[in-house]
Amino acid sequence: MKRTRQDKILELIRQYEIETQEELANRLLTAGFQVTQATVSRDIRELSLTKVTGRNGRPKYAVMDHNNVSSAPYSERYARVLQDGMVSMTQADNLVVIKTVSGMAMAVAAAIDSLGIEEIAGSIAGDDTIMCAVKTAALVPKVMERIRSEQ
Repeated sequence: MKRTRQDKILELIRQYEIETQEELANRLLTAGFQVTQATVSRDIRELSLTKVTGRNGRPKYAVMDHNNVSSAPYSERYARVLQDGMVSMTQADNLVVIKTVSGMAMAVAAAIDSLGIEEIAGSIAGDDTIMCAVKTAALVPKVMERIRSEQ
């Protein structure tokens, strides 16, 4: 059932510009799959779906083509995600709080993670906000400069 559901998810995101987990869940329900938001979220993670800019300029889910991604740890694709998705960046003690275009936080967080910044202990992404925990408050300006330089 899981494989069938995930195949249907792939079919749906290729057919429609699906912007949210809720929209994806509704399309799955219409297709006869009983799902919860948690199930959809898990499937998105397992399928390595990412958000890209759709034809209408809004974020949509897409399958990352791993065969077409640069072997470099930080590709042009991630640079584009940072440029298009990041709105602002602020320091809050040892945190870097990043505001993004609505729906782009997970993609921008993935781009930041791909930079391999050792000073970042971890990141959490919501819909339009990312919180990066930096090892010390003194290291935050260095981290912010590194992120800016990659845009």
